[in-house]
Amino acid sequence: MSALEKIKRNGGLIGIITNGKGQFQMDNIQALGIDKYTDTILISEWEGVKKPNPEIFKKALRRLDVSAEQSIFVGDHPKKDVKAAQCIGMKTIWKKDYQWSNNVKADFIINDLGEIPQIINRLNSASYS
Repeated sequence: MSALEKIKRNGGLIGIITNGKGQFQMDNIQALGIDKYTDTILISEWEGVKKPNPEIFKKALRRLDVSAEQSIFVGDHPKKDVKAAQCIGMKTIWKKDYQWSNNVKADFIINDLGEIPQIINRLNSASYS
């Protein structure tokens, strides 16, 4: 079972925020088959704003009807993803990308997207402690 399937099965909401050309990015998302797991997709060209602008993150939170504090942002870019999401109060997971140095200051650092459900479970357990 994929990480996305596990998150959805456990009642999680999933949004995608991506920079780029609208139809090109949507075609990629659909080709990967991940659109069926998402509750909202924000593509910078269609939204008129792109990462790292906090407004695109805030739009996603509004569409999902969740607060930044209830959310986790997963990304591979240290500034456009991790730092930008942290600036609005989201927890962050950096998917290691070896073109960047290892001193990325994320809440969690992963090598594989399959690690995400375990992190969510750990955070949920901690919030009930």
